[in-house]
Amino acid sequence: MNAPAGKPRGVLHPQLAQGRFQHERQLPSAPLTELVEHYWFVRWDLRGLPPQQQATLPHPNVHLVVEHGDAQVYGVHTDRFERRLEGLDFAFGVKFKAAGFQPFLRAPVATLANRAMPAHAIFGDEARTLVRRIAPDDGADDMTAMCAVADDFLLARLPPPDPDVARANALVAAIAADLGMTSVERLMATAAMDKRALQRLFQKYVGIGPKWVIKRYRLHEAIAQMQDGAAVSWTTLAQELGYYDQAHFGRDFRALVGQSPSEYARMLADAARASPAK
Repeated sequence: MNAPAGKPRGVLHPQLAQGRFQHERQLPSAPLTELVEHYWFVRWDLRGLPPQQQATLPHPNVHLVVEHGDAQVYGVHTDRFERRLEGLDFAFGVKFKAAGFQPFLRAPVATLANRAMPAHAIFGDEARTLVRRIAPDDGADDMTAMCAVADDFLLARLPPPDPDVARANALVAAIAADLGMTSVERLMATAAMDKRALQRLFQKYVGIGPKWVIKRYRLHEAIAQMQDGAAVSWTTLAQELGYYDQAHFGRDFRALVGQSPSEYARMLADAARASPAK
């Protein structure tokens, strides 16, 4: 398995102020590529240091997460996800493609929105075996071995092909790739679907409406540009991302990130100055 290209998007604090933080990703085996985006593994070492708060922004994806001796399935969350990191610990996850979890759930993915449920409620008691194999008692945390275990688990439950999975995945991928995709009307033209049919497709397979997906990916783009250290004109950026004006962009940004664009940019600059030279 190879690691996916590019940096992870949506991590609001790319580096911890203190301690060690590891983030790895690997692709699934070929039969799962229509359903699984990638596997991910995070490990932190804050022993002897104060706990730290990490925050990530929502993506239109379901995650199966193994941590603390348990496995949970997380639906699409509409707000940022915050987590307190302390001590020495890790989490392993399966990030499904936008429509990739519906064939396992066999119900509208919108029923998982803003909630988590035990993995065994969906996959049965064998989910507990998955946890033991992902997080063995000896404390080993070999990413490649974890991915192989997850691969075997999902391949044993591989659902039959569903053309609407590929269709919904392609539409979400088009939103992510095309900065000009700033309205549901443009997506309707791309999909050759009317608005109600498009909304039904997204509610069943993605778990959230197309307008939300468009807005979130545009804000992900804004944050990625800021994290890259580029000089940003807020007015120009707001226009590029399809906002009517800078004020509207600023309100959406603050609601999701918890800071204004300028406050977040200053926080990134301060963190960069405080980090050790590489």
